[in-house]
Formats: sequence, structure tokens, C-alpha cells
Amino acid sequence: MDDSELWTALEKHHSESLGWALSCCAHSSVEADAVLQAVYLKVLAGQARFDGKASFKTWLFAVIRRTAADERRRQMLRRMLLKRRPEPVPAAAVERPDEALYRAELRRLVREVLTQLPRRQREVLQLVFYHDLSLAEAAQVMGVSPGSAHTHYDRGKKQMRAYMLELQIHEEARRNDPQRTVSATETGR
Repeated sequence: MDDSELWTALEKHHSESLGWALSCCAHSSVEADAVLQAVYLKVLAGQARFDGKASFKTWLFAVIRRTAADERRRQMLRRMLLKRRPEPVPAAAVERPDEALYRAELRRLVREVLTQLPRRQREVLQLVFYHDLSLAEAAQVMGVSPGSAHTHYDRGKKQMRAYMLELQIHEEARRNDPQRTVSATETGR
């Protein structure tokens, strides 16, 4: 197909191509225009060649679909890369050393408590709190029913609360133990 025939065929199918591009781009006219422009450039530059195995319209629509899919992937990668970049921390958001120490200790306690839970309870809590999944999504990941995931979630939270209270009491008792203080001073620690 020579250039003049190509131009004629593209012009003939332009309105249908635009409609198909809109469908492929979730009806975003801006994206559809960009995709259609990229398709026309591919076709006219010879990067996409009509081989005659199908009708021109069928071939053109396939090129539009693939180009739209490529553009979606490119956009998704762009968004993922932007999420990875660390955002600047405003001066007011800088944590004081004592707050940072408290948060680090809290994270250590939570990890310690999580290791004490049964596997299913630990899994559902990690999926919901650390990976931001809903209970239904966590159930799918775990291969259990949503009701079962909900039960493990409730039991896990109750168990964590009990372990945290117990750990907190033991930590307080250990810190306030006068015998421990005396023995520490006597040994020179």
C-alpha cells in the first residue's frame, strides 16, 4: 500500500478509529487522541505495516488496541515510579528523637506479639494492616472464606490486645523492680 492509499484509508476510517480509541481508553478523549496520533505516526512511519491478511479496518483497530494497551502500561509504570520516589518531608513533620524511640519500641512490640499469634490470625492481620487489603481480599489471598478471615481477624486482634497488655505489664514491672535496680548498681552496670 503506497502513502496516498494509506492516507485515504486512514481518512476513511478516522471517525470509527476515534470511536474505537475512545473505547480502548476508557472514554478519555485526551488519551484517545494521543493514542490515535501515536497509531497514525506508527502507520505513516512504517512501524506498523498493513500486510493484507485482514481488512484494513480490522488491522487498524488491532494497532489501536495494542497502542492503547501499551500506553496504559506506560502510564501505570510512571505512576509506580512516582510512588517510589521519596517525598520531601516538611520541617514540621520531622519526628523528635523521643517520639522516634517510642515508635521503634512500639513496632518491636507489635512484631513480637505477631509472632505469638497462630499462623492464620497473623496472616490476616498482616494482610489487612501492613498491606492495606480488605478482609475480603485477605480471604482470597489466604484461600479461606470471608467469614473465616473475619473470625481470624477478630480473634487475632483480641489476642494481640491481650498480649500487648501482658507485655506492657511485664515491661512496667521490670522497669519498676527495686531488686533489679540494686543488682544492676551492685554489678556496676
